[in-house]
Order: sequence, then structure tokens, then C-alpha cells
Amino acid sequence: MPFRAGPFRLLAGLQPLDLQDWIEIDGQFASELAEKERLLRERHHEVFAVFPEALASSMEVLELLAAHLPMRFPTLYRDEGDLLCNLVTQQRWSLSQQVLHPLDLAGRLVQEDLCLMRHDLVTDTYRLVGASLCFPTRWRLVEKMGHALTAIHAPVAGYEEQLAVTVDRFFDRLKVEKPVWRLNWGLIDDPALFQPTGHGRQEVNPDITAENAGEKLWIRMERQTLRRLPRTQDVLFTIRVHVRPLHELRAHPERADTLASALRNMPEPTRLYKSLSPFLDAVLPWLERIGNKT
Repeated sequence: MPFRAGPFRLLAGLQPLDLQDWIEIDGQFASELAEKERLLRERHHEVFAVFPEALASSMEVLELLAAHLPMRFPTLYRDEGDLLCNLVTQQRWSLSQQVLHPLDLAGRLVQEDLCLMRHDLVTDTYRLVGASLCFPTRWRLVEKMGHALTAIHAPVAGYEEQLAVTVDRFFDRLKVEKPVWRLNWGLIDDPALFQPTGHGRQEVNPDITAENAGEKLWIRMERQTLRRLPRTQDVLFTIRVHVRPLHELRAHPERADTLASALRNMPEPTRLYKSLSPFLDAVLPWLERIGNKT
């Protein structure tokens, strides 16, 4: 679990990434790829955007995935020269096709969302120049395209004061051979993967109580990776969303205690940003009831 007990600290929480573990695949593989296909078919302008300047790095991302996936997951993908075959969905993708943008195709291969950041020599900042973002956690791609890191994270309580300089410096120093990963988390009352809105909710949801919070809420976690692309030197940011029912914590009372501590110690601006206020009075008693009775 990504949350911690004790005093709250806003941290990037970056850890070294073994590229063997770059992409995650689980039992939701087929269903989540199908959901991506639906969103890209029905709401393409909302979940995919790319600038012309990102073409070379988009091609590089596709090449890296096409090389990695059959080697890392040989029972799920097969390399057939110009074709990459998904053995679960029975899709066969031509890597040289020109119907889909290479970043669009890359996003259809994996459960992760893919975002490309490029260094702007004029402003000396990293800007979002392309993304396949089917499973956003309360942000709209169209509102972030072209923006620099600080502007993208402007809604995050405390980001500019506590993290902006550190993150900018990290992007400048990120090396090809030293990719990283981190975790992010929140509580939600809707398990849908596509959630482009919802930050800053304050209205109480009367349907969520201390008795049913475990059945009405979900833990939404993001496993994020950052790696510098060897050829173009752009930065690829991947986001892998996991949604788990809160009631699973019944089997892990120590984790329930940790989550309760994290919620109690979280500053109100962060609670507001994460939209926790509408059900905080319900979830804390629920966690306390199932936690360790020591």
C-alpha cells in the first residue's frame, strides 16, 4: 500500500526502476485494453493528443514497447517481424502502419497510460507534448497539453512551494540508465478508470456511512514510471492505475490503521485536492472498527 502513517510530508518518493519491471500486467489485462479501445473510439479527442514535435519520441516509445513486451511477456505477445501480436486479445498490430499515430498505437498495447515530456529550450522547462491518457485521475488532457511541470501540477496542494524546484531539477538530471518509479493514491466513490474530473469536491455524500464505507469506496493507486528515451532524450511518464475495494482491508487490519493515520495527519488543503472531505467522517470510523484492537 502506498500510504504511510505518521506526520504528513509531500514527497516525490522516487525509487530506482528495474526496466524488467517497466510494464505491469495483471488479470485486468484484456478488460482494460478493451476499455481503452472503447474510449479511443468514442472519446478520442479527450484521451489522445500529440504535437508534431513529439513524432520522433512517439516512434521511439513504440519501438521500445515492441522490443520489450514479447521478451518480457512471451505468453502474451509475439514478435512476427513487422507485426506485434497480442495473444490474449488476438490483435495483430503492424508497427509500420500509418493509420494510427505511433503514440496512439503504443497506448493500445499496454494497460499503462503514456505521457511524453520534452525540454523547451526557450523556457528551460519540460512541457507535455503528447499523451495517450485513457485512465486519468481527475485531470483533463486538453487542459494540460503544452504546459510545463509546475503548471500541470498547479492544483496539487503545496506542489509549487515544496516540490517544484526538486522535480524540475530531477527532470534535468534524469539519465537514460537510471529510470525511476513512484506511487500515488487516493480514495474514490466511483471505481471507473476514466475519471477526468472530481478534484476539490466538498459536498458530503450521504450514501456513504461508517457502516458501508468499505463497500462504497475504493483505493485508487497509480504506479508511475519515468525514463529518459535514449535517442530523442525526451522523458516518458507512464501511469498504471490500480483500483481496489476498500473492504479488502478487512483482511489487513494493520493497513487499515496505517490508512487511518495517513488520513488524520493529512493537511486540509491536500484532503480537499484529493476530494476526501465528502466521506472522511464515514471512512475514519470504518477503518478504526476493522483496525488492530491493540
